[in-house]
Amino acid sequence: MLKQISFIILLTFSLVACRNKTITEPKEIHTLLDNWHLAATNANLDAYFSAMDDNAIYIGTDASERWTKTEFFSFCEPYFKKGKAWDFKAFDRKIYFSEDGKTAWFNELLNTWMGVCRASGVLSLKDGNWKISHYQLSITIKNEKMKQFLEIQ
Repeated sequence: MLKQISFIILLTFSLVACRNKTITEPKEIHTLLDNWHLAATNANLDAYFSAMDDNAIYIGTDASERWTKTEFFSFCEPYFKKGKAWDFKAFDRKIYFSEDGKTAWFNELLNTWMGVCRASGVLSLKDGNWKISHYQLSITIKNEKMKQFLEIQ
């Protein structure tokens, strides 16, 4: 009887631990995204693309820039091979989780060579690891400069 009770308690704790594994602290996502940006800064092609899910989509600042992971790899590879990609530094990021903890979405402000940009994205928990499923980068324009921007567009 005692062995059965011990087994039930152990089983209950195991199930709770497995369930909690999907609930992630934002720190894990911050680290993944910071390391992803750092991989671009360091032109580390493998580290950069290993953070992305196989079916990931990257949307850039130009209206024509909607890439699958494979297409984005082809675009990025020459830059990374030259040892120079881009240097984005996040300074404000918000992260949110789905109720089951298996999907996260975020938005972030970045210091870039284009000035301050905003990005948003979605991450999925796959086999215990977070992967970037969708990333969208946009250039920010101050409202008072919008008219000037529209004139040069």
